[in-house]
Amino acid sequence: MDVLPWVSLLDALREHLDLSGTKKGCDHGQCGACTVLCDGKRILSCLTLAVMKDGSDITTIEGIANGDELHPLQKAFIEYDAFQCGYCTPGQICSAIGMLQEGKAKTREEVKELMSGNLCRCGANVGIIDAIMEVKDGGSHE
Repeated sequence: MDVLPWVSLLDALREHLDLSGTKKGCDHGQCGACTVLCDGKRILSCLTLAVMKDGSDITTIEGIANGDELHPLQKAFIEYDAFQCGYCTPGQICSAIGMLQEGKAKTREEVKELMSGNLCRCGANVGIIDAIMEVKDGGSHE
Protein backbone atom coordinates (compact mmCIF):
# COMPACT_ATOMS: atom_id res chain seq x y z
CA MET A 1 0.00 0.00 0.00
CA ASP A 2 1.17 3.52 -0.69
CA VAL A 3 0.60 6.10 2.05
CA LEU A 4 1.87 9.57 2.67
CA PRO A 5 4.77 9.73 5.16
CA TRP A 6 2.66 11.33 7.91
CA VAL A 7 -0.16 8.74 7.91
CA SER A 8 -0.39 6.86 11.19
CA LEU A 9 -0.48 3.10 11.24
CA LEU A 10 -3.95 3.41 12.80
CA ASP A 11 -5.27 5.46 9.89
CA ALA A 12 -3.57 3.18 7.35
CA LEU A 13 -5.25 0.13 8.90
CA ARG A 14 -8.68 1.73 9.13
CA GLU A 15 -8.80 3.90 6.03
CA HIS A 16 -6.58 2.08 3.53
CA LEU A 17 -7.04 -1.57 4.52
CA ASP A 18 -10.61 -1.38 5.88
CA LEU A 19 -9.53 -3.05 9.13
CA SER A 20 -11.88 -1.17 11.41
CA GLY A 21 -11.44 -3.40 14.47
CA THR A 22 -8.60 -1.24 15.73
CA LYS A 23 -10.22 1.79 17.33
CA LYS A 24 -9.30 5.45 17.38
CA GLY A 25 -9.81 6.56 20.95
CA CYS A 26 -7.78 9.55 22.08
CA ASP A 27 -5.38 9.68 19.09
CA HIS A 28 -2.67 10.71 21.59
CA GLY A 29 -1.42 7.35 22.90
CA GLN A 30 -3.20 7.64 26.23
CA CYS A 31 -6.09 5.15 26.03
CA GLY A 32 -4.77 2.00 24.32
CA ALA A 33 -7.82 1.54 22.04
CA CYS A 34 -5.50 1.48 19.03
CA THR A 35 -3.17 -1.25 20.34
CA VAL A 36 -2.01 -3.74 17.72
CA LEU A 37 0.80 -6.28 17.59
CA CYS A 38 3.87 -5.41 15.55
CA ASP A 39 6.24 -8.34 15.14
CA GLY A 40 4.54 -9.83 18.21
CA LYS A 41 4.97 -6.77 20.42
CA ARG A 42 2.16 -4.45 21.43
CA ILE A 43 2.30 -0.92 20.06
CA LEU A 44 0.04 2.10 19.92
CA SER A 45 -0.85 2.45 16.26
CA CYS A 46 -1.97 6.08 16.65
CA LEU A 47 1.59 7.09 17.59
CA THR A 48 3.28 5.02 14.89
CA LEU A 49 3.80 6.18 11.34
CA ALA A 50 2.78 3.50 8.86
CA VAL A 51 6.00 3.97 6.86
CA MET A 52 8.02 3.12 9.99
CA LYS A 53 6.57 -0.39 9.97
CA ASP A 54 7.18 -1.22 6.32
CA GLY A 55 8.01 -4.94 6.24
CA SER A 56 6.77 -5.58 9.78
CA ASP A 57 4.22 -8.22 10.69
CA ILE A 58 1.17 -6.31 11.94
CA THR A 59 -1.62 -8.23 13.70
CA THR A 60 -4.93 -6.56 14.47
CA ILE A 61 -7.95 -8.00 16.24
CA GLU A 62 -9.13 -9.28 12.85
CA GLY A 63 -6.11 -11.58 12.65
CA ILE A 64 -5.97 -13.30 16.01
CA ALA A 65 -8.63 -15.98 15.56
CA ASN A 66 -7.71 -19.18 13.75
CA GLY A 67 -10.43 -19.31 11.12
CA ASP A 68 -13.70 -19.83 12.99
CA GLU A 69 -11.84 -20.79 16.19
CA LEU A 70 -11.61 -17.82 18.54
CA HIS A 71 -8.34 -16.97 20.25
CA PRO A 72 -8.33 -18.12 23.92
CA LEU A 73 -8.46 -14.48 25.05
CA GLN A 74 -11.50 -13.81 22.89
CA LYS A 75 -13.21 -16.82 24.48
CA ALA A 76 -12.23 -15.68 27.97
CA PHE A 77 -13.50 -12.14 27.34
CA ILE A 78 -16.88 -13.63 26.45
CA GLU A 79 -16.85 -16.02 29.42
CA TYR A 80 -15.94 -13.30 31.93
CA ASP A 81 -18.14 -10.54 30.49
CA ALA A 82 -14.97 -8.52 29.96
CA PHE A 83 -16.65 -5.84 27.89
CA GLN A 84 -19.67 -3.63 27.97
CA CYS A 85 -19.68 -1.21 25.06
CA GLY A 86 -16.84 -3.18 23.43
CA TYR A 87 -14.99 -0.15 22.10
CA CYS A 88 -11.76 -0.87 23.98
CA THR A 89 -11.97 -4.64 23.57
CA PRO A 90 -9.81 -5.02 20.42
CA GLY A 91 -7.02 -2.97 21.99
CA GLN A 92 -7.40 -4.77 25.32
CA ILE A 93 -7.13 -8.19 23.67
CA CYS A 94 -4.18 -7.25 21.45
CA SER A 95 -2.42 -5.68 24.43
CA ALA A 96 -3.09 -8.75 26.59
CA ILE A 97 -1.67 -11.06 23.91
CA GLY A 98 1.47 -8.94 23.70
CA MET A 99 1.76 -8.72 27.48
CA LEU A 100 1.43 -12.48 27.88
CA GLN A 101 4.07 -13.03 25.19
CA GLU A 102 6.42 -10.71 27.10
CA GLY A 103 6.23 -13.14 30.02
CA LYS A 104 6.74 -10.40 32.63
CA ALA A 105 3.39 -10.62 34.42
CA LYS A 106 3.50 -13.23 37.16
CA THR A 107 0.74 -11.99 39.48
CA ARG A 108 -2.68 -10.40 39.15
CA GLU A 109 -1.22 -7.08 40.36
CA GLU A 110 1.49 -7.23 37.68
CA VAL A 111 -1.14 -7.95 35.02
CA LYS A 112 -3.14 -4.94 36.22
CA GLU A 113 -0.06 -2.72 36.08
CA LEU A 114 1.06 -3.96 32.65
CA MET A 115 -2.46 -3.47 31.26
CA SER A 116 -2.90 -0.02 32.83
CA GLY A 117 -2.26 1.71 29.49
CA ASN A 118 -5.50 0.26 28.14
CA LEU A 119 -8.47 2.13 29.53
CA CYS A 120 -12.01 0.83 29.85
CA ARG A 121 -14.42 3.66 30.49
CA CYS A 122 -17.33 1.28 31.14
CA GLY A 123 -15.75 -0.27 34.21
CA ALA A 124 -15.25 -3.80 32.89
CA ASN A 125 -11.71 -3.87 34.31
CA VAL A 126 -12.36 -6.70 36.76
CA GLY A 127 -13.74 -8.92 33.98
CA ILE A 128 -10.83 -7.97 31.71
CA ILE A 129 -8.24 -8.93 34.32
CA ASP A 130 -10.19 -12.12 35.19
CA ALA A 131 -10.20 -13.11 31.50
CA ILE A 132 -6.48 -12.45 31.13
CA MET A 133 -5.70 -14.40 34.30
CA GLU A 134 -7.79 -17.33 33.04
CA VAL A 135 -5.69 -17.54 29.88
CA LYS A 136 -2.41 -16.75 31.66
CA ASP A 137 -2.98 -19.49 34.22
CA GLY A 138 -4.20 -21.97 31.62
CA GLY A 139 -7.72 -22.13 32.99
CA SER A 140 -6.77 -22.35 36.66
CA HIS A 141 -7.89 -18.82 37.59
CA GLU A 142 -10.57 -19.71 40.10
